[in-house]
Amino acid sequence: MTDRRYDIVLFGATGFTGGLTADYLARHAPRGCRWALAGRTPAKLEAVRARLAEIDPACADLPLLRADVTDADSLREVAEASRVVITTVGPYLHYGEPLVAACAAAGTDYVDLTGEPEFVDRMYLAHHATARRTGARIIHACGFDSIPYDLGVYFTVQHLPENVPLTVTGQVRANAEFSGGTYASALAAFSRARAMARTAKRRRRAEPWPRERRIHVPMSPPSRDRDTGRWLVPMPTIDPQIVARSAAALERYGPSFTYRHTAAVRRLPTIALAGVGLGLLAVLAQIPPARSALGRLRKPGQGPSAARRAKSWFHVRFTGEGGGKRVVTEFAGGDPGYDETAKMLSESALCLAFDQLPATSGQVTTAVAMGDALVRRLQVAGLTIRVAES
Repeated sequence: MTDRRYDIVLFGATGFTGGLTADYLARHAPRGCRWALAGRTPAKLEAVRARLAEIDPACADLPLLRADVTDADSLREVAEASRVVITTVGPYLHYGEPLVAACAAAGTDYVDLTGEPEFVDRMYLAHHATARRTGARIIHACGFDSIPYDLGVYFTVQHLPENVPLTVTGQVRANAEFSGGTYASALAAFSRARAMARTAKRRRRAEPWPRERRIHVPMSPPSRDRDTGRWLVPMPTIDPQIVARSAAALERYGPSFTYRHTAAVRRLPTIALAGVGLGLLAVLAQIPPARSALGRLRKPGQGPSAARRAKSWFHVRFTGEGGGKRVVTEFAGGDPGYDETAKMLSESALCLAFDQLPATSGQVTTAVAMGDALVRRLQVAGLTIRVAES
């Protein structure tokens, strides 16, 4: 794709997380990187460009491209002009497919922030085969969903013996506010539980899976970790699904691989309150008027102040065991939903555009497509990815 006009195009820079992603690229894109902003409102794109020019005066000449999810021709033009497209425009179930389709058809690499399982499964069913044919790498969940877990498990596995059964448990702790986009995606997922289950079933029937290797991601009951003293509660997010697909694609995960994805909390009442809150949200999301009212509480494009983000953090502890060896690793950083997400998304796009990577295509995970190269990039960018105990 050396003949493409742009190395990277960012779609959604006028939103909250998209704006942070644009800021990160303005500060960290290498000299000579040809990148552009895309969106449907020229005046808003011009305002973003003016702000970026305060970070780097060279951004005053940043190209602005018109693109609208309701205009297939505009998305086709963006995809055909780009080596990598970043999109932060969600909820992806509502707005995401036209751009995935354009990138798959054009052989253009694609990264997003989605944590929506139904969207990811639908895109696999509709566009994986096309992307395989054209050479496009379609990579979902390149932010806090699901890079810390996908790459954290990948990093842990590298420090365990080969060709033996492996077990990894992830313990997630965080202190942060969630975004309006994340909230809207969660409401949509709760309201579409049956449709999500049907789509997942269709994907399981269509997707090749290794018959000679066992991949298991159980939902274990709450338990207490003897090392940390914290209660471990299963997290029903997209993250373990992403880890499982990496494990299925990479033989390095061993003949039998098990991953448990948990939230680590100190007190049992915290678990009970969270369960009640999520249960109530799931029930109300089934009722259209209640869902509309809930949706008005926080809209996509909204997020916390820089001061609040500066106090936010996340930490994931992975315990890996296999072949008589035990290793503890950690993946940690600052504000997960915004600052670190913008960093992870941007570095994923830069990795695809400029690094030597394995030959992959179709819908793939970050571990499969970028692996060691992205781990190194994120370490250099300031995220903690290290062995804590071995």
